[in-house]
Amino acid sequence: MTRRIPVPPRKLPQVGGRALFEFEDKSLALFNVEGDVFAIDDSCPHQGASLCGGRLEGRVIQCCAHGLRFDLRSGYLLNSSAIKVVNYPVEVIDGQAFILVSEESAP
Repeated sequence: MTRRIPVPPRKLPQVGGRALFEFEDKSLALFNVEGDVFAIDDSCPHQGASLCGGRLEGRVIQCCAHGLRFDLRSGYLLNSSAIKVVNYPVEVIDGQAFILVSEESAP
């Protein structure tokens, strides 16, 4: 089963922007890349550094601690399928954004 978590309008980043969004015990990084909104866990799977403050190039976020680069669409480390940051689908309906969380990834 999938839950829809509404994102407060003040937390929805503008084009080119980013924001931290916390709900329950999760901290998510939201990115708006050319109008597409992506949501990932804010914690790098390598050693837990925040990804929200990393360098963003297109759909790629670079961890500021060790330079690992993740594709926001898939969550995978570039050129690898061994390391992945948890990512969540985002729906925007009539200006309201929802993060879709499946029960297996829910806290």
